[in-house]
Amino acid sequence: MTGDEIYQPDGAETQDDTGLLDASDTLDYRAGREALDEGYSPPDRPWGVEHTGVTAAERLRGETLDERLAEEVPDIGLPEGDGIGDTWDTDGELVDAEVGDLRAGRLVAADRSDPDDPETDLFASDVGLDGAGASAEEAAMHVIPESGSY
Repeated sequence: MTGDEIYQPDGAETQDDTGLLDASDTLDYRAGREALDEGYSPPDRPWGVEHTGVTAAERLRGETLDERLAEEVPDIGLPEGDGIGDTWDTDGELVDAEVGDLRAGRLVAADRSDPDDPETDLFASDVGLDGAGASAEEAAMHVIPESGSY
């Protein structure tokens, strides 16, 4: 006895081809639209009409070197960078004169405690390294020297 002889579905188990599925039965989200209502939008430019070699006479004549060179697209160079972070092998550190080399320790808010003053949030004091490991935010802080000590 073969496998086909053992299991043969009866008439109740067979399904007819229902054709196009309803929008609610598909896995594509189309916001309730029917699949055939979408249509197709071709590109807004001629594809090969302006290219040399469309007609039989042009194919027989072939393209000249000047025509081939006119079709080339020039290489666009990389945009000029601003110099910050553009160097290699710096482990992501910025190379900038305004970023200090010394890493800051634990930062404590400055003695100015006026909540209405927006400059209060701009200043802090370095009280040294904490006993535990530094968080990513703390490790990102660096000491910028005073303007006279450059």
